[in-house]
Amino acid sequence: MCPPWDSPERIRTVAALHALRSLSPALRYAMLGVSCPTMKRRPSVFDRIAALMAGNHARRVYEGFQAATRRATEVQERVLLAKIRRNADSDFGRKYHFDRIRSAADFARELPILRYEDFRPYVERVKAGERSALFGGRQRVHMFAMSSGTTEQPKYIPVTDAFLNEYRQGWNAFGIKALLDHPVAMLRGIVQVSSRMDEARTQAGIPCGAITGLMAATQKRLVRKYYITPRCLAEIDDAAAKHYTIMRLAVPADAAFVITASPATQLKLARTADDCREQIIRDVHDGTLRADLPVPSTVREMLRPRLKTDVETARHLEAIVRQHGRLLPRHYWDLAFLANWTGGTMGLYLQEFPEYFGDVPVRDVGLLASEGRVSIPVDDGTPAGILEVTSNFFEFVPRDRMEETSPRAFRSHEVEVGQEYFVLLTTSSGLYRYDLGDLVRVVGFAGQAPIIEFLNKGAHISSMAGEKLTEHQVILAMEKATAALRLTIASFVLAPRWADPPYYLLHVEPFSHPTAVAGNAHPTGHSAGVAPAEWLDRLASMLDEQLHAVNVEYAGKRQSARLAPVRGHLLRPGVLAELDRSEADRYRKGNEQHKHRYLYVRPGEDAAFSG
Repeated sequence: MCPPWDSPERIRTVAALHALRSLSPALRYAMLGVSCPTMKRRPSVFDRIAALMAGNHARRVYEGFQAATRRATEVQERVLLAKIRRNADSDFGRKYHFDRIRSAADFARELPILRYEDFRPYVERVKAGERSALFGGRQRVHMFAMSSGTTEQPKYIPVTDAFLNEYRQGWNAFGIKALLDHPVAMLRGIVQVSSRMDEARTQAGIPCGAITGLMAATQKRLVRKYYITPRCLAEIDDAAAKHYTIMRLAVPADAAFVITASPATQLKLARTADDCREQIIRDVHDGTLRADLPVPSTVREMLRPRLKTDVETARHLEAIVRQHGRLLPRHYWDLAFLANWTGGTMGLYLQEFPEYFGDVPVRDVGLLASEGRVSIPVDDGTPAGILEVTSNFFEFVPRDRMEETSPRAFRSHEVEVGQEYFVLLTTSSGLYRYDLGDLVRVVGFAGQAPIIEFLNKGAHISSMAGEKLTEHQVILAMEKATAALRLTIASFVLAPRWADPPYYLLHVEPFSHPTAVAGNAHPTGHSAGVAPAEWLDRLASMLDEQLHAVNVEYAGKRQSARLAPVRGHLLRPGVLAELDRSEADRYRKGNEQHKHRYLYVRPGEDAAFSG
């Protein structure tokens, strides 16, 4: 029987195999100093020595994380108090009496559960250059990580030195365990996708954007050397051009693994290479990058040294197309694993992976957000991961208690296997007892640290591609859409629909236009109150446009084609009112207590009336 992943026996065995025998064919050839048939470039002697040293260090780091899980309760309290002491003299710290906090129990008494809007005034001051609003001492704010908020305004998460180090620490633990499990990936190419860290700047000149850009810029030189996709690609704003450029560089390379947040991106990259196979093969043959792509000249110049003529590889790719009729990753890469989200609705994408990638194992990248990392998966094929107890402080509120005024929050060692909880996060970015809005299930324990799996965003949040759309945003967008079109909508529901790519379906009952009411006829000649197809299409299109405006992540997913436009579906009059009455009766609540749901969060929830 195989010992558990965290047993000393397995750790010692894996470490010995990795260091002495090197299960990686690429590394084995490299250590012998000869060419490996699957490698485009043999690692240098310096890289081989550095890799061995890094591998030994990595194992020590991971063993340290394992040790922390065995005394997670003590570690969590120490992590919390370090954050409290660091920012005790900030304005936020003084308001909530950080100087009185000596324990996790004190912390829970002094601070209520908070949402981002509670922090926004302080964050706005930090954006203006007043770091003392949230931070003590001389802490540096590198950037603000932007994410979708619950209103039309995005969230800005301050990225300090401590936060960046902790964020990187979580990624290191993830990567170390993945490479220990898949040593064949050592010293081979990495395909990763990052976005700009400087999409905008605050009035104080601090960049705002994606933390992945900062992570790529500050990555260790040895690791960065094996990036097939350089960080300058983040400057390509056009999604199709960015995907093509990534695959132009990656298809002819020896990719060991591909790491993205969303599995939709994995599929988008694979499809781009297949759809554009003739152009990619031509570019590989000629050592070029398509001239018609909207790629900035500065990026093209930085890519020039990487664009070498490679006739042999082009001929190999042509042979693949002649044999299979397609150009898929399973044909041209020998992947060790894929890394992306697999939990919640993201798991729906995985059913398409075998067609493109074959039977390559998939490692979930863990529950993480711009606000911080929550879990570290340690096995393939599951969204479950160990709570990242060494960087952030966590509390958990039972699912059915979250709507209470002051619900009790449980410490990490107090949660129960099989139960579902909402996560509260305390980080070095100035967020304390922060309601992340993520619902998780506890599936086990590693020492004193719970193993959790992501279920979905909160009860009123939908996220098929990472857009994190809230019911409040949907209502706000519909108000703006109907005002712009001068329409009167009695009731509606927006529901997620699984497709390729997924989209939202707007269910709406017959609606009217002021002109139609006044003249007793619709502007297009139809009766008042009846919505002909063109008006339904206009409404769906306008709603889609307004969702772009109120949710930056929805806009990003639409721009990158990971979401399709909103579509409309006309219901018969009274359907939604009947549904509300039925739901109220089902839970034995009066109609005055039942709230109409404007946003559904799981595909298929609208099956009863989708027609």
